[in-house]
Amino acid sequence: MPQGTIRHFGVLIPSTNTTVETEYSRLLPPEWQAHYARVKSASIDGSPFSPPLDADVAYQSRMLGTARVEAVFLVQTSASLFTDDFDAASMRRMDAGAGVPSFTSAMAIGEAMNALGTKRVALVSPYSIPVNASAKRYYEGRYGLDIVAIEGFAATDSYAIGNLGPEMARDAFARIDRPEIEAFIVPGGNFPTMASIAGWEREFNKPVVTTNQAALWAMLRRLNTPDRIPGLGRLLE
Repeated sequence: MPQGTIRHFGVLIPSTNTTVETEYSRLLPPEWQAHYARVKSASIDGSPFSPPLDADVAYQSRMLGTARVEAVFLVQTSASLFTDDFDAASMRRMDAGAGVPSFTSAMAIGEAMNALGTKRVALVSPYSIPVNASAKRYYEGRYGLDIVAIEGFAATDSYAIGNLGPEMARDAFARIDRPEIEAFIVPGGNFPTMASIAGWEREFNKPVVTTNQAALWAMLRRLNTPDRIPGLGRLLE
């Protein structure tokens, strides 16, 4: 893009998320400017694994649209895992509200793995056993992946996820790595991992795809930009 050109995009995050803004503001080049809106969980107990309120997604997408963003996406991978129509319904609300291309972070991860040409992958997540089982069904059923290994950290809420250290993912890679694993997926928009991706890829010589990284890549793809963002893994390079 011409020097000095600022590209604006909108990011919907759960109200409890404390990681997305930190990672994007610290790690993105200045010409890519994120604008954020928070959405509340639709669950009575505020579970981080429940989808956001439909009304919040619609309203906050409209608000982001008034900032003339070029794309909008929802960073809450677990929200997509439990109902077959979540991605499509959420995209309709985001598209109608903001008037620009939209997607979910769960979609971004699946698209990223397909673009990398990796099929046999390991899932290393902050999620519980039931949520990981839903993730396996989602990615195998929708994107043709073969989840050959799963490690989860059984986090019970978003705050617990935000307090996890990236070394937990690295240690999980070391435990489960074997030749047939072609790549690692690390979901969880509140799991702080983006700054560690490049080092993990050098150590294990395999692509690592995380929620916040994949969402950035999917956004660049929808805007048809040739831009690459070095230092954040093979996907963005």
